Amino acid sequence: MNTTQWLQTKYLPIPLIALMVLTRYHHFGDALHLPDASLAVFFFAGFYRKPALPAFLLILAGLIDYLAIANGTSAYCISPAYVFMIPTYGVMWLAGRYCGRYKTFDRIGLPLNVGMLMLASTAAFLISNGSFYLLSGRFEEVSLSAYIAGGLQYYLPYVGSTLLYVAAGYALVKLLAFLPALQSRHTSA
Repeated sequence: MNTTQWLQTKYLPIPLIALMVLTRYHHFGDALHLPDASLAVFFFAGFYRKPALPAFLLILAGLIDYLAIANGTSAYCISPAYVFMIPTYGVMWLAGRYCGRYKTFDRIGLPLNVGMLMLASTAAFLISNGSFYLLSGRFEEVSLSAYIAGGLQYYLPYVGSTLLYVAAGYALVKLLAFLPALQSRHTSA
């Protein structure tokens, strides 16, 4: 079974839901918390190819945010721009669907997957941060160039954590796909 087939099994939603629940509370993480894995979750949800999963994950993200705010987390990021998290996550989901077409990590598939992931993560960053600048009402006194200069510091953690989660996810799937072959070799020896 190849990587894409593993990612399309009926069990994929379980770890994706768990990862979102465990990490959504802290965008960039700290010494005690992992960074938010939502972008990677939606990327992997794209492989799953079931239309109900992204809708469920969007509702779950909103519920987690609501519960976090109700329990004392800052509501600073909640504004009219919050609705733009839908296209932000949609970009990642579409990228996952696209990457699901490349079933092997050969000299063609791997660069296509990494390139698409970088492009989608960058687009997600631009959508979420651009909409926050334009619609949150928190930056009326800040010029666009000043906002961009200040916001660039968040680009690498935003994209970097997504790349790390996706790399870890791919590695885990490859390991899980390899274990039955390893076990059969061990029992036949």
